[in-house]
Amino acid sequence: MHSYILTLHDPANPEQLVRLDLLQLKKSAILLRAINHKLRQDILQWINEKGRVTVTELYIQLRLEQSVASQHLAVLRKAGFVKTTREGKYIYYSVNIERMRAVAGFMEALLG
Repeated sequence: MHSYILTLHDPANPEQLVRLDLLQLKKSAILLRAINHKLRQDILQWINEKGRVTVTELYIQLRLEQSVASQHLAVLRKAGFVKTTREGKYIYYSVNIERMRAVAGFMEALLG
C-alpha cells in the first residue's frame, strides 16, 4: 500500500519529524498551476475590474474562442479562484477574493 505521507527526520534533532501530506502537496501544485498562466491571470484581472461577467462577455472582450474561454474559466473555478452565480439562463463569474487572499498568504508564508 502506498503511503501518502512523506516523513523526514531532522538530522540536527532526530526526535523531530517533518511530515508532508503528498495529496495536499499535489492539490497545492494544481492550484498554483491554475493561476500561473498569463491568459488566466488576464481573465482574473478583467473579471475583477468588471465585478462579474458572463462567458460571452469574456470571450468577446478578450477575443477568444468560446471554448477556450470556457476551458480557462473551468480551471479557475475548479481551483476556487472564481465563483459562479446563476440568474435565469445566465451564469456570472466573479473573482473569489477570499481564495486569492488565502493563496497570497500561502505564498508569503512559503517564500517569506
